[in-house]
Amino acid sequence: MNTPAAKAEVERLLTRFENTNPAEIVLGLDRIEKALGRLGDPHRNLPPTIHVAGTNGKGSTIAFMRTILAAAGRRVHVYTSPHLVRFNERVVLAGEQISDEKLASVLGRCEAAAGDLPLTYFEAATAAAFLAFAETPADVLLLETGLGGRLDATNVVPDPRACVITPIGLDHQDWLGDSLAEIAFEKAGIIKQGSNLVTGAQRPEVLDVLRNRALALGADQHLLGEDWQLVREGGGFTYEDEHGLSDLKLPRLVGQHQIDNAGLAVAALKKAGLAPDDDFISMGIEAAEWPARFQRLGHGKLTSIVTKHQGDPGELWLDGGHNPHAGRALARTLADLEERSPRPLVLIVGIQKNKDAEEFLAPFEGLASTVLTVKAEHAAAMDAGQLAEAAQRAGLPAKPMDSVEAALTHAVEAFGKSGEGQPRVLICGSLYLAGEVLQKNAE
Repeated sequence: MNTPAAKAEVERLLTRFENTNPAEIVLGLDRIEKALGRLGDPHRNLPPTIHVAGTNGKGSTIAFMRTILAAAGRRVHVYTSPHLVRFNERVVLAGEQISDEKLASVLGRCEAAAGDLPLTYFEAATAAAFLAFAETPADVLLLETGLGGRLDATNVVPDPRACVITPIGLDHQDWLGDSLAEIAFEKAGIIKQGSNLVTGAQRPEVLDVLRNRALALGADQHLLGEDWQLVREGGGFTYEDEHGLSDLKLPRLVGQHQIDNAGLAVAALKKAGLAPDDDFISMGIEAAEWPARFQRLGHGKLTSIVTKHQGDPGELWLDGGHNPHAGRALARTLADLEERSPRPLVLIVGIQKNKDAEEFLAPFEGLASTVLTVKAEHAAAMDAGQLAEAAQRAGLPAKPMDSVEAALTHAVEAFGKSGEGQPRVLICGSLYLAGEVLQKNAE
């Protein structure tokens, strides 16, 4: 149930933790370990856990694992962040988003246990999630790190069945380090003594760090290209490891990177000893959805602006990617789509101040007709004018706009007059912006 009173209490508690320690990010395990101790150590009473860290693809990889397990009838807990519209999205209990009543209960107990501990918003959320997971029966927990790994609040789980590292790139350098090797060191912190390391495609300097960490801890390694292989063939793809070959269906999620994420999900489940039969794996891969990951938006307030020309309706897509690695993956996906179905491409971009906007946008040079920049409704969002200048430095024509609605209207009117046909519009650059767009489109 989700009563107004429970919703209000959830909002009160989340605001309380947000205001207790207002620093944007505070890494470290001391506070959450003390709080969890006062709560009876729920993180030591969890179902078999797969812990996932990395720069890109964490959420999609978890989405594939979740639907694969669900196809086989398994009860699955999931912890991801950030949320797009409602906080409840972060905590999935045995296949269902946590209710406001349950969330208010576990957050309230965290408030009482915190006492003088200045728990951050993310630490409180994680402690509350562990309480809910420990109190609700399930077969598997899929656990995503928030930032980094070594000092991330989720890294208190003592014995994960598998430690999964998705592709690592440059992001969050202010907290994780300026080089790929430094960032990889932080991500590798989730690897535990005697656990299983599973990783997909990585740069050589990243792979060296992951290997060394696994060797030092006696963790078994399951590496793409050495221990498992992935090949796209016709209308599907094959996964192969020492135990044999699986012929699998392509995911509904668009892009080569999503096939890579699906393969990593299969590798993780197999190495963890949790993979069902291939029929269930294919069913799960095909069924997986992950909002704001190259998602084509259907009917809604914003979509109607782009599709109002009945004879030639435009397209509206949404992606929360916000770093250079994500920019390159998006550009490849859009180039493939352009080859199959040509349309003028318009980017509507909003990004956070601490992101490298120029590097994110550079792969779209020669692909996007124009970039319209907006400022997301978030204190750390980059100014639209500053973002337009970054796009211009990346070689793209750009113009700041007052809002997403204004940008969509401008795109439709400009291309309607040009005679090139209605555009393919991609809104991208920030998960905060993606959440705003999903909410506005549903109004």
